[in-house]
Amino acid sequence: MATVAVTGHMRIDPGRSAAIAAAIRAALARSSADGLTGLSCLAEGADALFADLVLEAGGRLEVVLPSHDYRARMVAPHYAADFDRLRGAAARVTVMPFRQASVRAYSAANRVLLGRADLLVAVWNGLPGGPGGTADMVAAARTAGLPVEVVPA
Repeated sequence: MATVAVTGHMRIDPGRSAAIAAAIRAALARSSADGLTGLSCLAEGADALFADLVLEAGGRLEVVLPSHDYRARMVAPHYAADFDRLRGAAARVTVMPFRQASVRAYSAANRVLLGRADLLVAVWNGLPGGPGGTADMVAAARTAGLPVEVVPA
């Protein structure tokens, strides 16, 4: 069974969403010969798209939330119903031991995802970002020797 984690941008260009979804589907198909587990923090954008595609492929979704207040503080009202649906569909939900969402909480959640994954799918524009973001997660995966499949954002 393959375990695939995701990282990526919260805002996906609507003109690129079909191509991004196709690339994620292809990565999941290559990884799912003996079963599939997808790992996501369920952020809006790439994380949510990935989670939906894992479920579409018949895979097991596992969620790692960075903090106890993640939904209340970080989930935008227009995304809340999708967040709740995906969280409800998850076979496992891990909430990190941080009361508040922060760079430290995101970095810790990223480490959990990388520690469980056989592959990281990164929906990424290739540019550096802020601490705890996509670029940091890609760099950490590469440093750890974890395969990374970059889906151009």
